[in-house]
Amino acid sequence: MSRELDVVVLGEALIDIVITSAGAAERPGGSPANVTVALGRLGRDAALVARVADDDRGGVLRAWLSASGVDLHTAGDPERTATARAMIDERGNATYDFDIDWTLPSPVEIPAARIFHTGSVAATLAPGAAEVRAAVERTRDTALISYDPNIRPALTGGVADARVRVEAIVALSDVVKASAEDAAWLYPGVAPVEVAREWVALGAGLAVITDGDAGSLGVTAHATVEIPAVPTLVVDTVGAGDTFMGTLLDGILNIAGDTTQLRAAVRALDDATLPPLLHRAAAAAAITVGREGMDPPTREDLQRSAASKESA
Repeated sequence: MSRELDVVVLGEALIDIVITSAGAAERPGGSPANVTVALGRLGRDAALVARVADDDRGGVLRAWLSASGVDLHTAGDPERTATARAMIDERGNATYDFDIDWTLPSPVEIPAARIFHTGSVAATLAPGAAEVRAAVERTRDTALISYDPNIRPALTGGVADARVRVEAIVALSDVVKASAEDAAWLYPGVAPVEVAREWVALGAGLAVITDGDAGSLGVTAHATVEIPAVPTLVVDTVGAGDTFMGTLLDGILNIAGDTTQLRAAVRALDDATLPPLLHRAAAAAAITVGREGMDPPTREDLQRSAASKESA
């Protein structure tokens, strides 16, 4: 019998072709892959189900994932590894242009895990998006469901259709995290806290909205919590939200044991138990934005960071 993982992630892994004023460079990435790497760096037993070709860029991705202890399960046989041209502005923010084929086998095989995470391009791009939703539905009875919409407007289509797809997965999820930018795109003119409350009303146990240096907020049936961002010198923001997501899931895994306990614990989070989870995730994201590219902290990095703040 195969072992039960801490977390399995279904979604895209790709090569970011990062373009700045200094030139272009290629880096491994993809939001779901980034989340898996963040978990692997924290010592979690994590696997990624993704489409990665047997080419040079695929080799880079495999080496990157392996270096963080992540197992890769290839879904299908793509002709080439996906890419995203990431254009970084003077503030360190990224915009993307994708070259990706998201065609999944049906059904896609998902290893057993306590948490199943998905999102981003994988949950919105046809034809694979339909299989992603089906995988969420199949897995929900045996795993805590985590979701990050991580909207990419160039691939998502119209707002109304995207909102329907996002809300369908939110309703199946226990944990949802989105950026304030995602929330504003999906729900123009609606305050982030109201978006989070609506997602909890739809069925999510915990809804989190992150807003860069403006901090983040978390909503459950029992609490609405806002926390500030951790001050840091920003090198670039690539992977910040994914680091937050992975560290949040790691914190949830620290709370309780099996899936039933995890689900109950998430839905019981309140004004006392939710803030430490959000603060720790924010601290991890701050370390990532202080480094070039997607370079999330290890558990030891987080412990050193916390110790230095306590002694300051």
